[in-house]
Amino acid sequence: MLFATIMFRRVLVANRGEIAVRIIRSLKYLGIHSIAIFGKEDRISLPTRIADESIYIPHEDPLAAYLDIEAIVTAAVEVRADAVHPGYGFLSENPIFAERLEEEGITFIGPSPKALRILGDKIEARKIMNQAGIPVAKGSENPISSSEDAKLISENIGFPLIIKAASGGGGIGMQLVESIDDFDSALRLCQSSAESAFGDNRVFIEKFIQDAQHIEFQVLADGKNAIHLGERFCSIQRRHQKIIEEAPWLSEQEREEIGSLVVSGAKSIGYKGLATFEFLRNSDGEFFFMEVNPRIQVEHTVTELITGLDLVSLGVQVASGMKIPFKQSEIKYFGHAIQARINAENPRTLIPSPGKIWECHFPGGPGVRIDTHAFSGYEMPEGFDSLLAKIISWAPSRDEAIFKLDTALDETIILGVDTLIPLHREILNEKDFKNREITIDYLQIHPELQSRSN
Repeated sequence: MLFATIMFRRVLVANRGEIAVRIIRSLKYLGIHSIAIFGKEDRISLPTRIADESIYIPHEDPLAAYLDIEAIVTAAVEVRADAVHPGYGFLSENPIFAERLEEEGITFIGPSPKALRILGDKIEARKIMNQAGIPVAKGSENPISSSEDAKLISENIGFPLIIKAASGGGGIGMQLVESIDDFDSALRLCQSSAESAFGDNRVFIEKFIQDAQHIEFQVLADGKNAIHLGERFCSIQRRHQKIIEEAPWLSEQEREEIGSLVVSGAKSIGYKGLATFEFLRNSDGEFFFMEVNPRIQVEHTVTELITGLDLVSLGVQVASGMKIPFKQSEIKYFGHAIQARINAENPRTLIPSPGKIWECHFPGGPGVRIDTHAFSGYEMPEGFDSLLAKIISWAPSRDEAIFKLDTALDETIILGVDTLIPLHREILNEKDFKNREITIDYLQIHPELQSRSN
């Protein structure tokens, strides 16, 4: 164990899929009794089979089992959980969920409800991070309510610009606007998508960063102190969602400069737990703050491989009252890591491909890590995120890590559903990717990669 003692005895995992498996593994490592929740589609899922205990959340709608705050809080009370780990997605960023657990004397493994509210409102988060010295792109300081107001502001910002939802994440509702003529329809579409997805139709405008790279920083904070654990490069995306991530990417000077800013940002709101500060970097090397994800990230794996740290365990320990056990100067980075998200999607059309997995074999060997909940006979349900597995490679250099990941993907066998593996392999062998000439519109610039994916 990382520490001799820890206050949690029983932790309920309020999630499913690969992240639930990942959390349960860390809980076992820490000697904590793990309890998985499951809906009707997940009765024989891997998390329910490896957890020390599991509890059924009955709902006709499979998604609702993981979104019903009162049902999950009641379950946590019934199983005498000391804490609840929300993972990512679902209720992981919901301040009401965190407050309800607090009312029952149960620890939410994550930031405070106050921090969740601040960071859940992108407009407010922009203001606070700007005050902390973090650069933000030019944009509206308040929600946009009418196209007339938006057009006036857009004249000051300049085109192209982007309309974003004030709540939520994952790129949902985001609309690129290239000229004033496109504004009205884009504004209505973004407001409608935001209302549907988040119950909040507030939107704001931000200058669109052209030829941008998406770079994020991992932060760990204990409420008073904070450190960063380096950056991840996440510019290979489809529909504003990442499919390949890697680390490291920046020079030591850039890492130190931006890292000190994100640490200040975390301290400014008394943040506690794991967080990811996301940025866009333009072609001149300037960084612009996007948002903070106040939870564990899908791509935490690459940071774990280059630092040798167990981020999930550290998040649990900080939530239990432990202080960060090392200084910023003690964080070291070794080699290079790359992660491929193995989504059950058609690699040409990117349409989800649910169904039964008839055969499933994952690679292994030195420097290859697999995070998954999939197995032969597993039924990939509709309605949930399409992520089946994460295959991550580590090697002393980026070129070696690319070759190792490509070899690992070649060995992978998943029969019964389509996956993005053919697209991943096309990307890994493409010249611009190998030369680090990558921006967030990489797949739009290289449409042939999808058309060749078989």
